[in-house]
Amino acid sequence: MQIIAITDNKYPITLHLCCTMLIDTLKSADYIALEDQFGAHNYHPLPVVLDRGEGIYVWDVEGRRYLDFLSAYSAVNQGHCHPVILDALHSQSTRITLTSRAFHNNQLGPYEEYITRYFGYDRVLPMNTGVEAGETAIKLARKWAYEVKGVRDGAARVVFARGNFWGRTVAAISASTDPESFTHFGPYVPGFFTVPYNDLAALEAEISNPDTAAFMVEPIQGEAGVIIPDAGYLKGVRELCDKYNVLFMADEVQTGLCRTGRMLCCDHEDIKPDVLILGKALGGGVLPVSAVLSTHEVMNTLKPGQHGSTFGGNPLACAVAMASLQVLKDEKLAENAAEMGELFRQRMMAIQSPLVKQVRGKGLLNAIDIVPYGEGKTAWDICLQLKEKGLLAKQTHVHTIRFAPPLVITREEIEEACDKIQAVLENPA
Repeated sequence: MQIIAITDNKYPITLHLCCTMLIDTLKSADYIALEDQFGAHNYHPLPVVLDRGEGIYVWDVEGRRYLDFLSAYSAVNQGHCHPVILDALHSQSTRITLTSRAFHNNQLGPYEEYITRYFGYDRVLPMNTGVEAGETAIKLARKWAYEVKGVRDGAARVVFARGNFWGRTVAAISASTDPESFTHFGPYVPGFFTVPYNDLAALEAEISNPDTAAFMVEPIQGEAGVIIPDAGYLKGVRELCDKYNVLFMADEVQTGLCRTGRMLCCDHEDIKPDVLILGKALGGGVLPVSAVLSTHEVMNTLKPGQHGSTFGGNPLACAVAMASLQVLKDEKLAENAAEMGELFRQRMMAIQSPLVKQVRGKGLLNAIDIVPYGEGKTAWDICLQLKEKGLLAKQTHVHTIRFAPPLVITREEIEEACDKIQAVLENPA
């Protein structure tokens, strides 16, 4: 790589020339080496360097094509570079992209009407990332607890399910029960409590405390390994929250927007949370867009200056989010996720391999638990072998592989993917 040193009278500056011509000469190993040298080591990705994507496929810098079975952790439900979403992005980007909330813009109001009517809520608070939406929901719950429920100042409690994952901010890790998330990052945010997931008795014992503001829960725990609760659990949560005047806050950042075969995972039990938290696929895979939806009673506790974001509700994000949501309905992606997910699980359960401990999932959010094999080989090793077969998936924890392709996937593509997975699991290296 060519280096030019530029020095003025005060500051020495070294620049790496990374023009398009030079970048095109780099190989995967070169890009990985650059990340290793100059980036923080806070991720451990598969050794593949992606250059472009279309639909369910991605290509690496050497031009090899892969089936994407992670979808950027379900942020690309509509498929890579969906033309309708890109049209909205390009069209708005030539007009105005960012105004901050110091001024109005002509995309925010229409977007707020669109998304609130889409999901049947009174109001929305737009943010950027999923973790920001989670933080926003917690602030709203506390404000509501003090000003509506009548909790004494400073005493509001928020309850979470153990095994939760909603990000890596200080508040998110304070709610975590995973040592990898919270160790050596304390002190932690007070007022957070946890109960076992899928345990209504434990939940009732905790939220019966009159200072409880909210219970925040993933309808299916994604990062924990696609952990699915018993039938009736979410309905039971709804009933208990009503009984004790506690806000039911559903973290649908990963499970929402058709991923599990319904528009929202909560729809499987026909229940409506008081606070709906969305992100990931809301941005159509092209922008970070998140949202918190709730009632007048909850939202109207916020006053100007008490919460916000420079980029939240920016006109580019609003245009993209409306297009992203419209694609989900127009292309019937919930229905496709339900049908293709059923086919995927049938194929996986038919695999004859001692490595397969359990197959589980809903819609196109699925997981396989792998029995350790060889000399301490784990799900990571299976993911490496899948990569060599042309399929990209990622382990969560040590022995679980999550499979979550874009929801535009066809029957033929599902069958192709299943053939690759079967070949690896039945003949592991």
